[in-house]
Amino acid sequence: MRTIPRRCWGWVKRRPLSWYRYGQDKRDWLLAKIEYANAESAKWRTIFNVCKSPYSFLRAMGFSPQMAAGLLFAGTTVGGGVIVNETLLDGPSFQRGDSGVYQAPSDAPIFYSEENNTLRVDLGSTPVGALTIENVSVGTAVTGSTLPVGQTDVVLVGGLAAGAGFTETFIETTHLIITRFRCDSFDLSETEAHTLNIKYNASDGQSIGPTPGTPRARAVGGGNRADSMITSGGTYDQIRIQAPTSGVNGKVDIFTLSNIFTKGGPCKFSRIKAGTIDVLLNETGLGNGFATKEFVIATSTVYKIFGNVDNVEVTISPP
Repeated sequence: MRTIPRRCWGWVKRRPLSWYRYGQDKRDWLLAKIEYANAESAKWRTIFNVCKSPYSFLRAMGFSPQMAAGLLFAGTTVGGGVIVNETLLDGPSFQRGDSGVYQAPSDAPIFYSEENNTLRVDLGSTPVGALTIENVSVGTAVTGSTLPVGQTDVVLVGGLAAGAGFTETFIETTHLIITRFRCDSFDLSETEAHTLNIKYNASDGQSIGPTPGTPRARAVGGGNRADSMITSGGTYDQIRIQAPTSGVNGKVDIFTLSNIFTKGGPCKFSRIKAGTIDVLLNETGLGNGFATKEFVIATSTVYKIFGNVDNVEVTISPP
């Protein structure tokens, strides 16, 4: 081991204060650099949080990322920095509530345009563990919103009908939950479920007439299946979930649509094959009297076990 030369020890003994001050200067120099670096880091963190806060505040208020981005771009120069930092660098995302065309189970859209505010999910043969859309507003319930050209339905969920060169498709699911919707009108048709529960719905006219049959108890597995697709909060012109590939059914284990506020067109569900369907605690109506049936469970909906509980007709006007 290297030792300190005797002459150095002698210098330390003769001038201890000078040695101490030498070490003190080195220590203070090092600490000053550390304190400066910490102070600069804290300043940059503060600036980042200040810049981020308008965007985060708008998201907390229930605005979708695209609407929050538009407000910030229109209102402040800081907003541009926020969008670059939190939105553009990451790209549009289903989880963050961005509109676009999503090919399940991808979180990134295959098509995205700031001019198109429709949320569309294309399901295929790859099973999705869970698909959840909740706490959103759709259609003309959103100020300045209009339905896409050629579309009349605000919410459209299900497979597609057979056509020229196209084989009919269905959405297969273990459990479909439709709850806390607010719709001008609601229609469930051309669907089969082993267990069908229609409970605690209020509507300005209703027709509940499904047909008994022998649908099997269905479950969607798939082994090492795809990740779940979950989004909460946002505003859209339309929500459309479909199985668009000829002869290929979409597959979802747990499919939840909850707290969706709509206006400007019907909420339609068709061509679904499910183990269980729960339609719970929804409000439907246009305020035009009970003779017009806004809430419809059509005869083309087939069940094996049916629960029909406390569904009431009450006057419900458009929001």
